[in-house]
Amino acid sequence: MAAAGGEHGGAGPAVALVEGGGGRAARVGDPGDLVVLARQVQQADEFVRANACSKLTVIAEQIRCLQEQARKEELVQQRDCMAVAGHFEVLEDANRDADLHHVACNLVKKPGNIYYLYRRESGQKYFSILSPKEWGTSPHEFLGAYKLQHDMSWTPFEDIERRDAEINILDKLLSRQAALPPCTEPNFQGLTK
Repeated sequence: MAAAGGEHGGAGPAVALVEGGGGRAARVGDPGDLVVLARQVQQADEFVRANACSKLTVIAEQIRCLQEQARKEELVQQRDCMAVAGHFEVLEDANRDADLHHVACNLVKKPGNIYYLYRRESGQKYFSILSPKEWGTSPHEFLGAYKLQHDMSWTPFEDIERRDAEINILDKLLSRQAALPPCTEPNFQGLTK
């Protein structure tokens, strides 16, 4: 069979047609075309890989952001739970204080003193200024010791040291505030030197 396209004088590469099996014509091209085709396949693989990596990077960043958001929400929930627990503690303390103020006491209660809570066999609770050690043999069931604070709240004996330390710190802060001279205009002294 003759070559189609004739001589090399035309535009583009010369293509020869040869008779293939079964009487059909087959194209015979430049062996360099296979190299170009292989490069295209390789480039396509690289583009697919780069595209997949890019998409996976975006997904990984989204997952990281969602995890960070979930962590922040968890911290907010923990803070809220602690705040609610703090509110319950305040309510429990207020109920305890109210109950203790209604306990029988045959003396005038003064802030700063420790009072000892007992229960008679009849179930009646009462305060005494005598500790179980001072009684020797206590005539009634000892329930606990409490310090009456100046704000009229009660502090359980085991918490007195911690509570007194807190109150001392607050007193120091308040006394420093009171010691500051009154100032009617802005004072930038010491800030410019």
